Amino acid sequence: MERLGTGIGWRPEIADAVEHLPGIDWVEAVAENLCPGHLPESLLRLRERGVTVIPHGVSLGLGGADRPDADRLTALAERAEALGSPLVTEHIAFVRAGGPLTASPLLEAGHLLPVPRTRDALDVLCENIRIAQDALPVPLAVENIAALLAWPGEEMTEGQFLYELADRTGVRLLIDVANLHTNHVNRGEDPAKALAELPVEAIAYVHVAGGVERDGVWHDSHAHPVPAPVLDILTDLASRVSPPGVLLERDDNFPEAAELERELTSIRGALDKGRGRGRAHVAAPTTAPSASAPQASAPTAPAPARQRLALAQAALLSALVAGSPVPEGFDRVRLGVQARALGAKRADVVAKVAPELPEILGAAYRPAFLAYAHRHPMTGGYRRDALDFAGQLLLSGGPENAEVRRELRAWWLERSGPVPRSTRPALRLARATRRVLLRR
Repeated sequence: MERLGTGIGWRPEIADAVEHLPGIDWVEAVAENLCPGHLPESLLRLRERGVTVIPHGVSLGLGGADRPDADRLTALAERAEALGSPLVTEHIAFVRAGGPLTASPLLEAGHLLPVPRTRDALDVLCENIRIAQDALPVPLAVENIAALLAWPGEEMTEGQFLYELADRTGVRLLIDVANLHTNHVNRGEDPAKALAELPVEAIAYVHVAGGVERDGVWHDSHAHPVPAPVLDILTDLASRVSPPGVLLERDDNFPEAAELERELTSIRGALDKGRGRGRAHVAAPTTAPSASAPQASAPTAPAPARQRLALAQAALLSALVAGSPVPEGFDRVRLGVQARALGAKRADVVAKVAPELPEILGAAYRPAFLAYAHRHPMTGGYRRDALDFAGQLLLSGGPENAEVRRELRAWWLERSGPVPRSTRPALRLARATRRVLLRR
């Protein structure tokens, strides 16, 4: 594995700042937000300067009961090739459940949810990762996630689970130290114990991010400064191994470039502190396992394991997004916190992918969307969710204001019909003027 150095998550909102930050060796971009044939100019300029760009997937659902979707794997491979990336990354999580394995509707979480640390889940995950490795042109690394809730009846610690996963598949690991802190606060798991059990030689790189604590629950927001406990975990990790790369993640509430630079300086300081502790370092390997390494002799996950996992994940996700009964053994309070967090995230992301909705509805947007989300699980992506929300609101007789209703209906018809929304300046100005007048 090549040395990556210090990096930052590339986001459109901070693209200009990222280009001008000193000491940035590489960046990571959300794979689903990139189109291989129309890459952002900022990323192209970074590539021309020799900055490595790594696509980071969020929707593959390798920890789900179903085998990885071939189209999603193809899309991830295309982005890696378009960017000339040395590897691609994804998450140890499930993001959808239901469907043929459970004879129930397919549900989307719109979020990364934890897999149970059981033998069944590990068998399925190993097979799914082998399928992904065979389909990708470069090595794969998978990330540990943050969790608000724990599965009952788990059979392994996180470190043990990751160790066996890497040992059985040769997959690289993307270790998120902020997620280790999240799991410490929310699940009482010791980050030092997790690091001690990890196969540190398999680490491809490290994520560092901020969050916020509310009512004793740590939310991995990626919208707040990196706290001292996360930097302390990074220092502990750096005392055990010299990670090939470390990256700062920020996904919302973006600060000025000077604040990003200060956070990067703090990260470098935490790494230096760890290296200076004097413990024997375990050298990370210089080459990664081949993504095309033969896996013919590897055992496959038995069908009953996929079936059991499918039923368990569908029951949990249905409780989170469809109001179904809480599965036995789960913390009802924590599950309620997670359900509310999923609804809030849906509202936030829909507002980003369809900014006209909060413009049209004003202050009524968020309560209306949360009421909709409580009754209507997400069955597609966020853009489909935006259309479904608007359609349901119109079918229910809302909004009460006739002018707002007409504006919402016009938006829904243009977005859901065969004719795209007009880009003619005169029509765009007319729509914007009408929205301003409606707000008065």
